[in-house]
Order: sequence, then C-alpha cells, then structure tokens
Amino acid sequence: MQTINIICVGKLKEQYLKDAQKEYAKRLTAFCKLNIIELDESMKGPEEEGKAILNKIEKDAFVYAMCIEGKQMSSEKLSEEISRKATEGKSNLTFIIGGSLGLSDDVKNRADIRLSMSEMTFPHHLARIMLEEQIYRAYQINSNGKYHK
Repeated sequence: MQTINIICVGKLKEQYLKDAQKEYAKRLTAFCKLNIIELDESMKGPEEEGKAILNKIEKDAFVYAMCIEGKQMSSEKLSEEISRKATEGKSNLTFIIGGSLGLSDDVKNRADIRLSMSEMTFPHHLARIMLEEQIYRAYQINSNGKYHK
C-alpha cells in the first residue's frame, strides 16, 4: 500500500474545508495511507517555510511540488503516474503545497516533479482539498471505480 504525504503550509480554519478534507481522507483509506503534515506559515516567507518543508520530506519520498509553473496533468495521467510509481517500487509519494507566497526554490529543486493544477490561481487551502480529490480520483480510475466518469 502506498503512503501519500501531503505537506502543506497553513492550517484549515473553515469548517467546510475541514469537512471536505476529512471526507477525502476517509475515502482514501481504502487505497493508501494518507498523512497530512501541516506547517505554520512564516512571516519571513517561502524560504523559511521551505526549510521546515524540507525537514519533513522522507529520504525515500518521490516528491511533487505543487506550483503554478509546474506541468499540468489530466486526472487520467495522474492516475497513470501514481500507478507507475507503485510499479517502480515508489511507495512513498509526497505532495507539497506552499503558503500564500508559494514555494521556495530549494523545495522546487528537491521535487522530482513540479505539478500545476491550473493556470488559474487558487487559495492554497482550497488547492489542498482539490489535490486530495484528484488523488482519490486517481485511485478510483486505477481500480475501475465508478467515481470517475
């Protein structure tokens, strides 16, 4: 079973976001072990947050940095990516979502892949829920579930 780590800067404050996060975490238990690692936002910006992020990445992790300049991927391509990583023996996947000012260059350089959800800008707390939904969708696609249409 794969382990999915989502390292994110900031804590969810709104109840509707907390509820959505809890729902997708529950759904993902059938497919993977999900760890949400919340880090405090820094008044010093992305470089300070980057140091904290880098300290939380496990050595054997395959890392995806979520950033606007990253590569866009369809849901189907993400499902193929996650499946391929399992086949390659990569059981520890880590997705990183920075704070409102983005990710430091050090974090981006540590990433194996830079991913973008869209050319549009989303609040980083909402991006976290969207990422969880896409990971859930990817596992549903890979298991021929009915969720993905």
